[in-house]
Amino acid sequence: MQVALHQTEQIQSALLILRRRLGDALLGVYLHGSAVTGGLRPQSDIDLMAVVQSELTESQRDGLLLDLLRLSGRHPAVPGGPRCLEVIVFCHGDLTPHDYPARAEFVYGEWLREAFEAGETPVPERDPEYSLVLAQAHQEAISLFGPPRSELLTDVSTEHVNQAMRDALPDLLDGLRGDERNVLLTLARMWHTASTGRFITKDAAAEWAIPRLSGSDAMALDHARRAYLGEVTDDWSSEGDAARELAGRMSENVTNAM
Repeated sequence: MQVALHQTEQIQSALLILRRRLGDALLGVYLHGSAVTGGLRPQSDIDLMAVVQSELTESQRDGLLLDLLRLSGRHPAVPGGPRCLEVIVFCHGDLTPHDYPARAEFVYGEWLREAFEAGETPVPERDPEYSLVLAQAHQEAISLFGPPRSELLTDVSTEHVNQAMRDALPDLLDGLRGDERNVLLTLARMWHTASTGRFITKDAAAEWAIPRLSGSDAMALDHARRAYLGEVTDDWSSEGDAARELAGRMSENVTNAM
């Protein structure tokens, strides 16, 4: 795992916040996502997962949110500046093999900043995406505090992973416009996971999927991959139709591969 010094400092600052705000209830903190699979890309978030013994108090929610709003970089992240943080907190009692969709006790992400700054507070909720996050973290996460991942993070079954991808597809496709790069790469990663049972980085999933696509679709997905890597401008103003058609076909590929 190669993380720049200032990013390592940001991770350590987030860990200190979690330990201070959650206290004795904190059982473990794990780094997952791009930072541990293929290295942080220009717009990659720093993904952290925490497991707690009991539900958070209102004071803990408010304090944790306030600290993360200050520490997390705004989207899009500025090169050399603080990264966007994604922090998800699970109650240990909710992490059972039969629980679907997974229930998160607290979620922070930059896509929620506007709502948080308007006065909303993270509340417990269930979402198929949380089951996918858990499945990937169980495969790759690195412990920053507490025991190894296998002792706290549940192993999400293949059945639940596939169900989560099916359930997440409609909202993912609805969010295509304005987020083309991320949606297309997420679909590529879903397709790979449905086909192989493994989780890999978005750019690696795109490399896997491109040879399996027709010429125009392959070009559109390669544009998304290169934009993710910072090699080209993330501009879809003239590629909206191509992105929409590709998203539809990859969604079908995800479903057919399960």
